[in-house]
Amino acid sequence: MERHLSPTRRAWQRFQRNRLGYWSLLLFAALVLLSLCAELVSNDRPLLVRYQGQTYFPIAQDYPEKTFGGDFDTPTDYLDPFIRQQITSGGNWALYTLNPYGASTINYFAQQPNPAPPSAANWLGTDDRGRDLLAQLLYGFRVSVLFGLALTVTGVLLGVLTGAIQGFFGGKVDLAFQRFIEIWGSMPELYLLIIFSAVLAPSVGLLLVLLSLFGWMGLSDYVRAEFLRNRQLDYVKAARALGLPNRQIMLRHILPNSLTPVVTFLPFRMSAAILALTSLDFLGLGVPPGTPSLGELLSQGKNNIDAWWISLSTFAVLVLTLLLLTFMGDALRDALDPRKNHG
Repeated sequence: MERHLSPTRRAWQRFQRNRLGYWSLLLFAALVLLSLCAELVSNDRPLLVRYQGQTYFPIAQDYPEKTFGGDFDTPTDYLDPFIRQQITSGGNWALYTLNPYGASTINYFAQQPNPAPPSAANWLGTDDRGRDLLAQLLYGFRVSVLFGLALTVTGVLLGVLTGAIQGFFGGKVDLAFQRFIEIWGSMPELYLLIIFSAVLAPSVGLLLVLLSLFGWMGLSDYVRAEFLRNRQLDYVKAARALGLPNRQIMLRHILPNSLTPVVTFLPFRMSAAILALTSLDFLGLGVPPGTPSLGELLSQGKNNIDAWWISLSTFAVLVLTLLLLTFMGDALRDALDPRKNHG
């Protein structure tokens, strides 16, 4: 029955047969969705407050402390025991998130010095600044995944473009690109990151641009090889004989038949991007200070050996993420392998 299906449908069925890869995809998608809704799960502001007959939405709007019986016009600190008592007594009520801490929330009313071990108030403990570790991991995971996805997409676009040009035209064009790649690839990427970090203000955008300048070369070689092979096939020669322009031949005929290595390597490239961001954050060359970061938490774990909960929980999240991506990549590679057509 499988031979009557489209190639895409057959590949998807083979992917589903790999239970480890399929359940890894579902679990990873659930974790990404949870992180994208992090503000609804972990936030230092209530989702909804009903106070003295009025309804407030602190998650979407700032309210001064005087609104809830405080003394100041400053934004309300909903972790303040007095404010909590005001909005949860006398018929008033508040709907809090599952974890009442945000990405950068510092609990000034903690009962233990920081970093504090896991407790009923902070399920995974706090870091050395007093921030809730569960919130840090949730928001840090989102930053890592979105950065990895952006870096992967950018690298794929550049790699496919350069590899397609090299493989399709060949000759002097291919030779010139190969010499450029050899020179460009020999540049010290880490040193450039250190120099730019010292000269320019650190930002996620700057880091994405710098890493994208070097992240396309590995994929470019695979696409180049596919185009060199496919351009000699009969269907390409027929398209040339019909007078189709080069751009149409590349996009409509050769590229769809050259995407197998591109799709296969997507999970592995994303895994490498997340690991690169974590490593740079660990060295202090990554995202700006204050941004939730798995690498920064690992650095804190190194500097606070006694606070085992920081290193353990961060390491567990990082290993789980990389394992899920690796299992997905293995399943995808098997699904797209023509030699493993199961029937």
